[in-house]
Amino acid sequence: MTTSIPPERLKAFYVQMARIRRAEEAIVALYPEQEIRCPTHLAIGQEAVAVGVCQALRDGDTVLSGHRCHAHYLAKGGSTRGMFAELYGKATGCCGGKGGSMHLASPETGMLGASAIVAGTVPMAVGAALAATLRASDDVSVAFFGDAAVEQGVMHESLAFAALRSLPVVFVCENNLYATLTPISQRQVSADIWPRAAAHGLAAVGVDGNDVVAVYEAGAAAVARARRGEGPTFIEAKTYRWREHVGPNFDTDVGSRTQAELDGWMARDPVASLARTLEARGILTATERASIDAVLEAEVADAVSFAKASPFPEPAMLRTDVD
Repeated sequence: MTTSIPPERLKAFYVQMARIRRAEEAIVALYPEQEIRCPTHLAIGQEAVAVGVCQALRDGDTVLSGHRCHAHYLAKGGSTRGMFAELYGKATGCCGGKGGSMHLASPETGMLGASAIVAGTVPMAVGAALAATLRASDDVSVAFFGDAAVEQGVMHESLAFAALRSLPVVFVCENNLYATLTPISQRQVSADIWPRAAAHGLAAVGVDGNDVVAVYEAGAAAVARARRGEGPTFIEAKTYRWREHVGPNFDTDVGSRTQAELDGWMARDPVASLARTLEARGILTATERASIDAVLEAEVADAVSFAKASPFPEPAMLRTDVD
């Protein structure tokens, strides 16, 4: 790793990625208890994308996400307690227990929301960018989405409008190579998505989505470009989800992907890879890493205990927050 990124920020990359990993590993362990009743889409293996981009943002910048949103929520500063309480459907959840896993929000930290509708929040991120320009603010918005989202018409409408109006929005495609169980090779002619954004007039780039430094550098450049009023950027980050499309298990037995493919990507674990690199450079010792991991373990355990002890929403809350 050759980079001018300060050591403290590199450590922050590790802390955030390890927090996301530990939180989702806890979901894997807890889901069979059947107390988390909502479907849950895990981003284990994809942590570098969320962290790399969100580390390039300011508090006032906004993020919108899709159904696989835990990583984006936590990377943008969302409460671990609030997330677990939401998964358990409790009143103390970040959405009052009404949203569940696919609808996390933390407006106070810039996480405006998430939706299970594929590409559904992409035009919302464009709207947030338009609002920033109308306020004469230099705030930036980010839309996170998967590779299947580019097969939706609203995606291309959003890209075209953002380019036309030179809006301060960054489109981040987490290309994990599958739409549910269908590989990208069976859905699209090209393995690369970013050139399609270039065709709409956007600055566009493809990066290794398992390399948090590469993602951060691309994200920082895109954000700086947006703040200068130079318009939107499209970042395609190739990565891979380890677990099944929805749920805590592995899915190599259903025939859509092989164990060998999964093993190859797991060998490129973005969290472990960063830890090894930082240790080799003397930035993060094994002792420091163990201490960080212990703190995160305690944080997640506290969040789970908080969620389980929290009350369910009162029946009277059923019709609140509904237009």
